[in-house]
Amino acid sequence: MKGRLIDLSMGLNRRQRVTIEIDRDFRADYERLKDADLDVEIKKHRNRRSLSANAYFHVLVNKIAAETGEGDDAVKNRLVCEYGALAKDKDGLTVGFKLPVSVDVSTIYPYVKCFDTREENGKLFRCYLVYKQTHLMDSKEMAHLIDGAIETAKELGIETDTPEVLARYKDEWNH
Repeated sequence: MKGRLIDLSMGLNRRQRVTIEIDRDFRADYERLKDADLDVEIKKHRNRRSLSANAYFHVLVNKIAAETGEGDDAVKNRLVCEYGALAKDKDGLTVGFKLPVSVDVSTIYPYVKCFDTREENGKLFRCYLVYKQTHLMDSKEMAHLIDGAIETAKELGIETDTPEVLARYKDEWNH
């Protein structure tokens, strides 16, 4: 839900009160939640990545795959793990996990990067960082991913859109 901070005041009980204006009808939720303790998180709004950004990214993935002979999924996985955004939990901590070396991580989740191998009780484990899926990225994260895909394409001699067209895309993605 998108909103805007309107006011901050101090109550007689010395607790702070925050007034927020939101962009949708909240009356039903208010009635349901008004007497309950709530978990509250307020953070700066970021637009979700646009469909045109996603489409352009996939065009670049297709061109890179055609040039390198890799599959589209392999190229997308590589780009997301090189230029994408690390997944974070609700407390802002980076998400990761470990698996026995005998487990093929790609059967569990595609966007991971191994950062360590550890031995525990005589068994080897690989430790992985988890990256966001592209549909969960905000516009800034998606722009960074696309910039990386463009850089990769140019290194391979693949033609990309002109800087003016890319600037227009980015402007559209951020609105």
